[in-house]
Amino acid sequence: MDCSLIRTLINRYCAGEENWVDSRTIYVGHREPPPGTEAYIPQRYPDNRIVSSKYTFWNFIPKNLFEQFRRIANFYFLIIFLVQLIIDTPTSPVTSGLPLFFVITVTAIKQGYEDWLRHKADNAMNQCPVHFIQHGKLVRKQSRKLRVGDIVMVKENETFPCDLIFLSSSRGDGTCHITTASLDGESSHKTHYAVQDTKGFHTEEDVDRLHATIECEQPQPDLYKFVGRINVYNDLNDPVVRPLGSENLLLRGATLKNTEKIFGVAIYTGMETKMALNYQSKSQKRSAVEKSMNVFLVVYLCILISKALINTVLKYVWQSEPFRDEPWYNQKTDSERQRNLFLKAFTDFLAFMVLFNYIIPVSMYVTVEMQKFFGSYFITWDEEMFDEETGEGPLVNTSDLNEELGQVEYIFTDKTGTLTENNMEFKECCIEGHVYVPHVICNGQVLPDSSGIDMIDSSPGVSGKDREELFFRALCLCHTIQVKDDDNVDGTRKSPDSGKSCVYISSSPDEVALVEGIQRLGFTYLRLKDNYMEILNRDNDIERFELLEILSFDSVRRRMSVIVKSATGEIYLFCKGADSSIFPRVIEGKVDQIQSRVEHNAVEGLRTLCVAYKRLIQEEYEGVCKLLQAAKLALQDREKKLAEAYEQIEKNLILLGATAVEDRLQEKAADTIEALQKAGIKVWVLTGDKMETAAATCYACKLFRSNTQLLELTTKKIEEQSLHDVLFELSKTVLRHCGSLPRDSSGLSTDMQDYGLIIDGASLSLIMKPREDGSSGNYRELFLEICRNCSAVLCCRMAPLQKAQIVKLIKLSKEHPITLAVGDGANDVSMILEAHVGIGVIGKEGRQAARNSDYAIPKFKHLKKMLLVHGHFYYIRISELVQYFFYKNVCFIFPQFLYQFFCGFSQQTLYDTAYLTLYNISFTSLPILLYSLMEQHVSIDMLKKDPTLYRDIAKNALLRWRVFIYWTFLGVFDALVFFFGAYFIFENTTVTSNGQVFGNWTFGTLVFTVMVFTVTLKLALDTHYWTWINHFVIWGSLLFYIVFSLLWGGIIWPFLSYQRMYYVFIQMLSSGPAWLAIILLITVSLLPDVLKKVLCRQLWPTATERTQKSMKHKASVSAVPSTDGPLLKNLLQLPKHN
Repeated sequence: MDCSLIRTLINRYCAGEENWVDSRTIYVGHREPPPGTEAYIPQRYPDNRIVSSKYTFWNFIPKNLFEQFRRIANFYFLIIFLVQLIIDTPTSPVTSGLPLFFVITVTAIKQGYEDWLRHKADNAMNQCPVHFIQHGKLVRKQSRKLRVGDIVMVKENETFPCDLIFLSSSRGDGTCHITTASLDGESSHKTHYAVQDTKGFHTEEDVDRLHATIECEQPQPDLYKFVGRINVYNDLNDPVVRPLGSENLLLRGATLKNTEKIFGVAIYTGMETKMALNYQSKSQKRSAVEKSMNVFLVVYLCILISKALINTVLKYVWQSEPFRDEPWYNQKTDSERQRNLFLKAFTDFLAFMVLFNYIIPVSMYVTVEMQKFFGSYFITWDEEMFDEETGEGPLVNTSDLNEELGQVEYIFTDKTGTLTENNMEFKECCIEGHVYVPHVICNGQVLPDSSGIDMIDSSPGVSGKDREELFFRALCLCHTIQVKDDDNVDGTRKSPDSGKSCVYISSSPDEVALVEGIQRLGFTYLRLKDNYMEILNRDNDIERFELLEILSFDSVRRRMSVIVKSATGEIYLFCKGADSSIFPRVIEGKVDQIQSRVEHNAVEGLRTLCVAYKRLIQEEYEGVCKLLQAAKLALQDREKKLAEAYEQIEKNLILLGATAVEDRLQEKAADTIEALQKAGIKVWVLTGDKMETAAATCYACKLFRSNTQLLELTTKKIEEQSLHDVLFELSKTVLRHCGSLPRDSSGLSTDMQDYGLIIDGASLSLIMKPREDGSSGNYRELFLEICRNCSAVLCCRMAPLQKAQIVKLIKLSKEHPITLAVGDGANDVSMILEAHVGIGVIGKEGRQAARNSDYAIPKFKHLKKMLLVHGHFYYIRISELVQYFFYKNVCFIFPQFLYQFFCGFSQQTLYDTAYLTLYNISFTSLPILLYSLMEQHVSIDMLKKDPTLYRDIAKNALLRWRVFIYWTFLGVFDALVFFFGAYFIFENTTVTSNGQVFGNWTFGTLVFTVMVFTVTLKLALDTHYWTWINHFVIWGSLLFYIVFSLLWGGIIWPFLSYQRMYYVFIQMLSSGPAWLAIILLITVSLLPDVLKKVLCRQLWPTATERTQKSMKHKASVSAVPSTDGPLLKNLLQLPKHN
């Protein structure tokens, strides 16, 4: 038998149909289709259990260990530990094993606890009761026992237990309202629609009699996309086929609202639900600090191997003299003499590797993880970043990128909802050249001192009245708004000002603004009932239009349409959208006058939409229906086929007019952009809006200034000249002054010309496209060179994918700058995921951006503090942590290297096993962890006032090679001082007052004592922000070392077979020269670093150091007592800045 056939059968009967076909067939209520219709193939699907946990009781230990040892540092230390167990090494396996065990255990406990919480949450979810239909009766069982095909009943305020196709509801119109806050954070009510042929089934018996099958796509994670169709069998006739879309799908995790109950059939269960498929994490982003850290680790690994090689070679050189290799008191055995020389050398090399392996700091990884985890809470706890209006605070979705917030060089921001409030206010509409301005309204609130209708220009004649009313009807009908009445009384709708009001709900604030605006012009949208849209005209008469089709809005078409039928039987297609998508489809209307008004409004910064229509005769409508039905029923490429159908339908339109709404700038958006520019960050605005509208917003938010010369790279300009000529002309303009713009410390140009670039989506497509002649690549480099020399860039008419392309283009340019993308809508998700750091604004366009981002903020203004304060602190703290860890490990292990020259390269350890084990775990770990959480080298207020301080840390300034080499050489210098200082002081003073001789353990303990005090005091000197916690941890660590040493060497421990440190520490402290050595060597070790800092601050101070100096001066002035009373109490209550 053919192997492929066997594989097919196995997949089909063991793994389920979904593994080998693109769609699945579901039998509603598990009822077989009528004979002769289609083959009944039972399929296997997972049950409804949700498993968000990673581990089980049985696989936790092996799986967790496997994951932890995939980290290079952990695996390296495991190898060292195994080497210590296998061969005779100078140090006990405990010295490597205990720190490794500590790191592995702490991480395992943390991950195990987190997984236990996930298990608890899963069990609670899987055991909650669910009602489903069985043999015409309502049965209750646990959620985990649900199967695909079961018919489920869900009551109001209950959560859907799995992904359901909506069959019917208690509402007569077959609709239900849901909230998806747990899925995408949107709290607004959404309307979903039951299948047309099943919405009349209101009882359990009715639903149980349903005979239908559902064909749909295999599970995929997109919450907003679903493709399927339902076949409803009525008697023996051919089945009725209806398309299914996302409006018929009720997702697991969503909640039923304002609806008594609904019936639905389960199509995706358990881990195949869209909610579960969205559990998977996004691609891992790595910060620049982490990359630097890994490079430094490789350097130190090379140093370690070099040390081991040097010592191995020197050992055999030293042992080339017979009396050294085999002294009279240590004769070799015959087997030792006969051992292979290369094997002996390799064993010695491994032994030296073990001896020096502490130069690689294994505990650094744990400390960095803890610092990032605990440090991320400072953002969520920041009360200044909490928005009282929305009740929202900042969110941290990943703590791995905290320090990257301090390294941002480019910010790519959306406009609508990010720079602006996304709170639309209807300003005017233009109908065939006549402009109408209603009295100002915003979110249903009429502003005071405004009444009636203000008509600009001459009123239209009698012939224009019909077009005017048609325009108003178009705006009342062409939308997807839900109406929530303040009262439930049906009947004639009174005029808007009669006291009866309604609330319009929509996912788009533009739609609400337009319908509210038209309401002030005399036409009120009432509701959608039984598929009829009702509007109230100026004469207070209700007009009913049957809603035949909705051609939904999408960001590619940038328009939407409805097809409606009036009471007189006329069929209309009303279309509204962006001017660029409407004008090319218009064949009639006053295009020039309307286009002129649209351009005028765009320059004013208003958002414009155009409205058009066409009448359809019955034959045309039937053709449209067939076209749409064929596209809607397609299971493959449905979106593409629908787009093609829409393209054919939305043409030959008659232009009616245009609207203008205002989207106000967010509070302090201009101040935020100005501060970011002063910080040396380039801000780009990426938007789908018109060029004129976006440019006006850019001027309002100070991205462009009055002296900014705007350079255009637009389709219009490329039509006049070739792309090549335009690019070279722009390049000459911006590079005229030596190729760059000299700037002062504020980041803004002084007397030189500022340039701002405007590019549209079509031009970007041409730039990204390779040259046809195949010559040197494409125009990207030239475009990048122009952008680098512009103070700001505006990209308009951008599709979502183009936003991501722009971010990627800059991210992968030769400088590899750190990029940040900020947006509030689903169309911004692609650029948020592409950038090094993605920030979502918790806005009115849903929470897709916030869910997919690394961080989320309530308003754009909070970006200033997030970068200039939190980002600055995070970077300063973690860079000091990384450099300090390498420094203290060089101090620790380099004396061990020097000691080999004085012990015949015998691999004798300088320090006791306890000191080797606890140095990184206990003696020096807490001070640097606390420093990395609390250090503030400059006050928060100063960082907000002076954004230029951000420039001091730009381009990974504190982790460059120059700084890394300085820290390394400082560690080597200190190690030389420790070792040779102790060596020369004790060279002639090796006898104590009672005649006892100092031994090698006393020498090693002295070196270790000086080292612990030096590295801890070095950190104390670097600390600028002192609190009682700093004092407690720093001085407490030193005290702990002294107490531990006294106990370790002062008591005979019964569990030790030998105790080489007994009385060593006490004996050392009883010696006067030892005290002198400790004080003198600590002073000499710290002196060069202190001198270097003093000289650099005096001769070449950075902006940060100048600020610190001015802060000290202000503090000293304010500390002078006044006649109002003593200030000492107030000063003592505040932490001090050094």
